Amino acid sequence: MQTLSLRLKKTLNQMNKLLVVGLMMSNLVFAQSKKDTLIDRSTSEITEPTYKKDVNPFKKGSVMAFWGWNNSAYSNSDIRFKGDGYDFQLNNVVAHDRQSAFRWNLYFNPGKVTVPQVNYRVTYFIKDNLGITLGMDHMKYVMDQNQTVDFKGYIDNPEYASLVNNGRVDLTDGKLLTFEHTDGLNYVNIGAQKYMNIYDKKNIDVFWSYGAGIGALVPKSNVKLMGNERSDRFHLAGFGADIRTALSVVVLKHIVLQAEGKFGYINMPDIKTTLNNKPDKAAQDFVFGEFNFGIGYTFNTKKYN
Repeated sequence: MQTLSLRLKKTLNQMNKLLVVGLMMSNLVFAQSKKDTLIDRSTSEITEPTYKKDVNPFKKGSVMAFWGWNNSAYSNSDIRFKGDGYDFQLNNVVAHDRQSAFRWNLYFNPGKVTVPQVNYRVTYFIKDNLGITLGMDHMKYVMDQNQTVDFKGYIDNPEYASLVNNGRVDLTDGKLLTFEHTDGLNYVNIGAQKYMNIYDKKNIDVFWSYGAGIGALVPKSNVKLMGNERSDRFHLAGFGADIRTALSVVVLKHIVLQAEGKFGYINMPDIKTTLNNKPDKAAQDFVFGEFNFGIGYTFNTKKYN
């Protein structure tokens, strides 16, 4: 009887040891499974986990401030001049932009930062990766002086009427006209852009965006027409519209390096050409292409839920 009791105790001890080992192994397996998989309780399916960045630089509620510089190109345009004693049009007038040569004391001097062709804007993200932008494109437009163009219309003053020969006029000497928007063309616009992440790493993201904008033209037109005193003042002259696309590199979650291209249309029916209160004005429309590059910073970036 004693021998049977000893055997029973020995068997129970062995079973307890096996139970402990089994529990330890099951805990190890369960912990590893919990670490590597997730269970969708609605379907009872085991799925691999998904991870998101802690911060999206263009999340809803974020704000981006941007400053940059641009180069622009313009189509030829017909410019009509109208006032007391004249009404004429110059056809296919050629013009270019005028970007300032790079100098540290010019581009980064707080007192001169608006001398180059610059862009500045603020973007508010109404949804994740969808921003509404308010900004200004400070472009410059300069009529090429060394050109001969077609002339249509009349000039009463014989001194200036004599400059027209066989329906064409040579603008080279500037006697009839000098014409530019150099402080500047000033396209004040509001737009919307959609951003899409195309490269995603820990401290760097690349976004491609596209959108469109509309706005007003408030140029400071520098014009001297037929001996009148030079006109050089800001004036609401017309409207514009554009489509745009950009590549944005986001570094350290907040710093944005952005290169953008725009293609648009500008119509200015009320360009001031003299300093008096007479109804002297010019009108023109043209298409433009613009490339700008600059740096931005995002604020109030929210975390994912």
